[in-house]
Amino acid sequence: MARSDDIRFRAGDLTLAATLTLPTGDGRRPWALLVPSWLPRDRDGGWDRIGHPGWFEPRRSEAPMGLFARLADALAERGVASLRYDPRGCGESEGAWEESDLFTRIDDARDAIGAMRSRSELDLRRCAVIGHGEGAVVAISVAVGDPAIGAAGLIGPAARSFRDVLRRGVAERSRTAVDREHPVVAALDRSAEELIEHADRRQERMPIRIGDEVVNFGLAGWEQAFHTPALALATMLHRNVVIAHGTADVWADPDESRLLEGILRKAGNQPALQEIEGARHDLVEADDAQIGAFADALVARMEPRELPPVLVAIEQMGGES
Repeated sequence: MARSDDIRFRAGDLTLAATLTLPTGDGRRPWALLVPSWLPRDRDGGWDRIGHPGWFEPRRSEAPMGLFARLADALAERGVASLRYDPRGCGESEGAWEESDLFTRIDDARDAIGAMRSRSELDLRRCAVIGHGEGAVVAISVAVGDPAIGAAGLIGPAARSFRDVLRRGVAERSRTAVDREHPVVAALDRSAEELIEHADRRQERMPIRIGDEVVNFGLAGWEQAFHTPALALATMLHRNVVIAHGTADVWADPDESRLLEGILRKAGNQPALQEIEGARHDLVEADDAQIGAFADALVARMEPRELPPVLVAIEQMGGES
């Protein structure tokens, strides 16, 4: 059994809402931060129908739990705690999703980790970060700069520039019609080339019609994503890495993960790649055994890390409380 607590943490000038899932038992628990994919999501990994109700088709009553809710349960069964959060402007979090850029999302993930390091239930020496989709760039960026993170999990990541990945995804969704029922997906696919052109020109904003709503998209995050490919970041990542990718993903082709795996090996890592046959970007088609296999591989690689002095002090204070 596990306990889930709804919490809030500060991210810059805003407050973000999150769920901390804690396995039963005594002592400090290893833990993982779950970083969502790029389009508006809730903390469970599903489409954000709370903050953006007109952007997505209504949720079907028989729809399964979101990817991150499933992962949190799988990790808890293996004695690992997890934190998952609503991104800016999504769910119960403050802010505006369309205004948040890539570097801000990286800072938000770092703030989430910082907030958790004051909790006596969590083991500061055994920590992982898991990124889904474009959240993989956030996860890698955080892991590269934080020596206390021992492992990284990447689900459906892109390796190359988001400019190229976006174009390839638009073509695949046009061919298959997957996810085109959502007004935001149809609108972004329709506007993709214009958006790329505006971002490359470093224009600040671009209006996009989503259903009956016209939304002014900040373009800084798009430009940053075009120039911050995971492929380049991975050359600096010296951590244990587990990758999962659905073979029917229409947002990032499985070739992206294969390319990322090769770069990580050249950098001296020993990544594990799990390809899930027939699964899409959110791994809805993956069964519990496949989600569990990803969790098993990650937990096995969450080796204790040496802490910098400031975290040693925080660890000692937590032990005295």
